[in-house]
Amino acid sequence: MRIVQLQTSDRGRRLGVINGDKILDVTEIDGTPILRSTFEAFQLADERGMSLSDLLAPRAKETSRRFDYKFVLAAEPHGDKPYLLPPLDHPDPYHTLVAGTGLTHLGSMKSRDEMHVGQASSLTADSQAGSLRHDTAPKTDSAKMFEMGLAGGKPAPGQRGVAPEWFYKGNGTILRGPREPLDIPEFALDGGEEPEIVGCYVINKLGVPTRLGFSLGNEWSDHATEKINYLYLAPSKLRTCAVGPELNTEWDFQEVSLRCTVARGKQQLYDSGPLFSGEQHMSHSLANLEDHHFKYPQHRQPGDVHLHFFGTSKLSYSTRDWQFADGDIVKVEATGFSAPLTNRVSRPRGA
Repeated sequence: MRIVQLQTSDRGRRLGVINGDKILDVTEIDGTPILRSTFEAFQLADERGMSLSDLLAPRAKETSRRFDYKFVLAAEPHGDKPYLLPPLDHPDPYHTLVAGTGLTHLGSMKSRDEMHVGQASSLTADSQAGSLRHDTAPKTDSAKMFEMGLAGGKPAPGQRGVAPEWFYKGNGTILRGPREPLDIPEFALDGGEEPEIVGCYVINKLGVPTRLGFSLGNEWSDHATEKINYLYLAPSKLRTCAVGPELNTEWDFQEVSLRCTVARGKQQLYDSGPLFSGEQHMSHSLANLEDHHFKYPQHRQPGDVHLHFFGTSKLSYSTRDWQFADGDIVKVEATGFSAPLTNRVSRPRGA
């Protein structure tokens, strides 16, 4: 099931299920509770001992209210037309934790290593063999961390594997939906696209993390700041980020093909080509990543929402000769997984 949240000018927030080129509005069905958000739907499903999909499937069959999905996808936020919101949020943004893990993909280490050593990479990841080929340059700490993931990131069932790199992104105030702007603050050196898969979770009333599904994301960092020193990784992450447009409840986290493009007016500045994500292309298993994130008691507070970025396999930063400018359009695509996630860059003059 593919779930969306949207905002309308006449009826407020709506909850929808994608069916072909239509959004089936499951917010109000005769004789059933009104559900204006994914969060509300989860609370009801959890109370009834059901999955989110099982709760919404009969409502989707009964509803007569529909939206044209292409029309809603193209709508600018905060206008008079129905527009999309992030597919999962919390009514109190301070109860949303946005975080992520890096150095998780077999192709990700080369970009990181090039960024940190400022020259040809000291190692090359062979994504087919799942191994590394070393040059003579000293290993960076990032390379050492990546090797740890290769060696122990996919433990046997019931065993705890090696911990991944982890970072805090922010609370729900930094969350942006489709077509909303991604900011480059005045103090930042640049913007940086990071096309990723996002795990979407709610902690139930017993304190048990529940994965609702996955979404597309653009984690949006500041690679120019990070390049100065890898210890600037943490502050480089404190930026807005985008998630959406859909919550996909059925993907098995094995393999998906992403693509990221950047356009300035009619000119295409960047095309990532195919970017593969999922366990088949990662050094850590999903179970290991979730185990290390939710092992902390403060990450298991009942009612909280967690949006977790699982890393990317390629960045444009190490190869481009341009910086992001106000109005640039960044698009993340994954055919068969979700409709594209498109956002505009917002950069103040002089930033």
